[in-house]
Amino acid sequence: MHISQEQQAEILQAIKEAELGTSGEIRVHIESHCEGHPIERSKVLFFQLGMNQTDLQNGVLVYLAIKDRKYAIIGDKGIDAHVSPEFWETIRDEMRPYLAKNEIGAGLAWGVRRIGEVLTMYFPYQKDDINELTDELSFGA
Repeated sequence: MHISQEQQAEILQAIKEAELGTSGEIRVHIESHCEGHPIERSKVLFFQLGMNQTDLQNGVLVYLAIKDRKYAIIGDKGIDAHVSPEFWETIRDEMRPYLAKNEIGAGLAWGVRRIGEVLTMYFPYQKDDINELTDELSFGA
C-alpha cells in the first residue's frame, strides 16, 4: 500500500478543517485489499474503530482499499436520519476522478470536505464540543 506522507497530511488537514464547523466525527481508513463489498467492510470497521460510540451518532467513515480500487462512505444513525444513501454515493462519485488519476490525497480530502459541509448543516459545532474520536488516519493490511 502506498500513500505518501504529503497525501496523509492533506487528508488530515481536511479532517481538521471539516470538524471545525461540526460536532460530527470523520475518520478515514485505508488498506490494500477489500474482501467482498466495500460497504460491508466499512460497517465492520465502523464498529472496530468505535465510531458508533459518539453521543449524537454522527460519525462518518471514509474507506479506501487502494490496490483493489474499492471505496465507500458510511454514516452513523444520527447523520443517516438526515441524508439519503444516495448522498454518500454522490460524494463517492465526486471523489472518483481524483482516485482514477491516483490522486489519493486530493480525492479523500475532497470527500472529507464535502462530508464536513453536510455535518455542519445538521450537527453544527457546539462551544463545549470535544473531539470524541481521533482525527488520525487508520490503516489495515
